[in-house]
Parts: sequence; structure tokens; C-alpha cells
Amino acid sequence: MIPDQDAPHISVLRDEAVQAIGPQPGDVVVDGTFGAGGYSRAFLGAGDCRVFGIDRDPTAVARGRALEAQAPGRFTMVEGCFGDMVGLLAAHGLAAVDGIALDLGVSSMQFDEADRGFSFREDGPLDMRMGGSSRTAADIVNETPEADLADLIYAYGEERASRRVARFIVEARSQAPITRTRVLADIVARAIGRHGAERDRIHPATKTFQALRIAVNDELGELDRGLVAAERLLAPGGRLAVVSFHSLEDRAVKRFLTQRAGVEGGPSRHAPVRAGGRAPSFELLFRGAAKPGDEEIRINPRARSARLRAARRTAAPAWGLEEGHA
Repeated sequence: MIPDQDAPHISVLRDEAVQAIGPQPGDVVVDGTFGAGGYSRAFLGAGDCRVFGIDRDPTAVARGRALEAQAPGRFTMVEGCFGDMVGLLAAHGLAAVDGIALDLGVSSMQFDEADRGFSFREDGPLDMRMGGSSRTAADIVNETPEADLADLIYAYGEERASRRVARFIVEARSQAPITRTRVLADIVARAIGRHGAERDRIHPATKTFQALRIAVNDELGELDRGLVAAERLLAPGGRLAVVSFHSLEDRAVKRFLTQRAGVEGGPSRHAPVRAGGRAPSFELLFRGAAKPGDEEIRINPRARSARLRAARRTAAPAWGLEEGHA
């Protein structure tokens, strides 16, 4: 593995993802969520393969450029969204690849940089943009009607007190715009109260901040587009590995892979159905989701909620977006 002693992010389920992809000499592997480069370095160290890293975060892209210098001819950094990987890789002359890994959500380095606005633990501007082209979290908090804001917090944060949280936010913004993470966290904490925090055993602002981050970056839409893009790009026998960190992501990945593997509602894993009359475009590498072990969770508590799902591409045609996923 190519070392990076300054990497601020610990890649979760990295070894399991590399094993699932199983890079072979001459393979082309895509790290669709480059971040701090942990997966890319692991793939480069696992075999004589070529790796393309994709990320929309300018900080991650800068780290990727540094890795290009460390691994000339073997690693290429591509700036953009992984949902657009078909076009991004076509610009590099690639129409098919052998492996794709997606490590979803926010990296530790994004959480730990207060000025990015992802964390409620340090005060910073209420931003949350992974790239620079979307609305900020402050825009959503200050401009969204109360009912729509409550729906957003419930749908993307699975926050049961979403209507109360939205009401408190609207009352606060009527006095002054909400522009700082600490201010919003305090508002949400007052809305949920001590008993709600004790019930969930997490900071009371966690779910609201998750909801805003997902909305700002269209994370679920990006995931849908990325899964469909992976289906198009993977050569027969190519492998997809996806690590998710909350139930919304994991459900989307599970739904996509079980549907595409023809086992969604099927009577037996040995006799997959042809959903909608289509031949399965994936076969699952293992049932269910792989989880981090106790030692990984001890070293990196953020790994606790991580889930890995993986599948192998068949020779069947890609189903595409029109088949009802997205």
C-alpha cells in the first residue's frame, strides 16, 4: 500500500471492500468516493491494477493530485460526482471497468473541518456543501416553509420530532437568520429536549444535521445515479462494493442489488426470479451486509453503523434507470 501518514480519515471496512473487489493484474478499478484516498491506496497495494479516483470535494481532489505524483501511470484523479462516472471515465477513454467501490457519506476530514459546516460539535458556517455548486444548509434552514422543512427532516433524518424541530427553527429564524452550526444545534436541542437525547443516546441535532447534509448534496439521488452508472460500466465479472453509514443509504443499496440480482421477493436464492422479465444484471457476493468487527469499532467508533454490500456483474444487459430504481 502507498502510505499517507497525513491522511485524516480512517477508511471503514477497507480490507473487506478490497477483498470484495479482488483487483487482478491489469484491472481498472474505480474509487468513486476518493476522500482521503484510503481505498485507492489499498487497491494500488493489492495488485498491479490501475485506479481512478473520483470526488467532487476540492480538498479531496487536491489529495488525489498528490497521489498521482506518487503513483504515476497507475492512479488518475477525476474531479466530479460519482453519479456521472460514465461520462467522466469516457473522457479518459474508458467504457468498461473491472471494479467500483463507493464509500458513502461524509469523511472524517469533512466532519473535523469546522468551516465546512458538517458538524454541530464545532462552531462554523452552516454550509455542508461537498462541492461548491449547490445551496447551503443555511439556505435550506432559512428559506424552506415549515411543513416542507419538517418533511425533509423526517424523510432524510428519520427524526420523529421533525415537526417540533421545524417549528423551533422557524420561530428562531423569524428573529434572525440561522447561519452558524452551533446556533442550529442549540435550537434543535431545545426542541427535542433532554429526554429525547437520552432516548436516542445521540446528540439531539444528529438527525437534523444528517437530513440537511443529504438534502444539500442530493446524496440519495447521487447514490441512485451512481448505482445505475456502475451497472453500465462494470464488465461481465466486474465487482461492485458499497459501504453505507445509515439506513437510508443501506436500504437503497440493498433494494438495487436484490432487484438487479433477481432475488427481491424470490422463493429461493438458488432459483432467482426474473423481475420484470429481465435477466439479473448482478449476482450477490454474499447474503446480507458485512459489518465492522469489534476491533475496528474500538479504533474508529464512527465505523459502528457501517455496512458493506457487494455484487458481481453478470453478462446480462444493464437495466438502466427506467426499470424503476431512482
